[in-house]
Amino acid sequence: MPLLAAQNIDYYYQDGDQRRFILKDTTVAFEKGQFYAILGQSGSGKTTFLSLLAALDTPKSGEIQYKEKNIQQIGYESYRRNDISIIFQSYNLIPYLTGVENVLVPMAITDNQLPDDQKTVAYNLLDYIGITREKANRLVNQLSGGEQQRVAIARALATNVDIIMADEPTGNLDEEMEQEIVEIFKELAHTHDKCVIVVTHSNEIAQQADEVLTLRKGVLSNYE
Repeated sequence: MPLLAAQNIDYYYQDGDQRRFILKDTTVAFEKGQFYAILGQSGSGKTTFLSLLAALDTPKSGEIQYKEKNIQQIGYESYRRNDISIIFQSYNLIPYLTGVENVLVPMAITDNQLPDDQKTVAYNLLDYIGITREKANRLVNQLSGGEQQRVAIARALATNVDIIMADEPTGNLDEEMEQEIVEIFKELAHTHDKCVIVVTHSNEIAQQADEVLTLRKGVLSNYE
């Protein structure tokens, strides 16, 4: 049973009498313990596809399934709150909060059962991805771009969901930091059995994924 699946997805923009397809009859499945890269040029629709998987947008036809259940039946808000986490290129951290406070935010709204000492969990997650306690207590806008991205990853892990999605997560980072972030994603998939889906235009990232999907002219296919 796939963890997450897109079934016969169509997504298009209406331009007068014409339909401009971003995705056309797209079917793909994602499993736990795998690191996926969705590769495509800027404007190819990669972010749109991730938005559909994350219930931030809805397909024109077809459905997204989580554990073989249409996410519309689960409820988009519930699905986003309890079943997935998203890491954005721009981090989307709350600037007036510290690193540890940002990690605590999703813990406060999830329906998932979490340990009582959530602050300790948050510090441990930050430590795991390379943020010391001293840096965890800083306002996030006092951290470097790479450190902010690590905080965003720790926040994504805070509710212990099965699916981690990332939209160009290394786009603002240098080559060395990019590789460190990729190593974290690989470990999350292979050691912690997460389903990690990364949208990227970087061939270097794609080469390290377990499976690469390319998006060209509305067609999603296995990388060749």
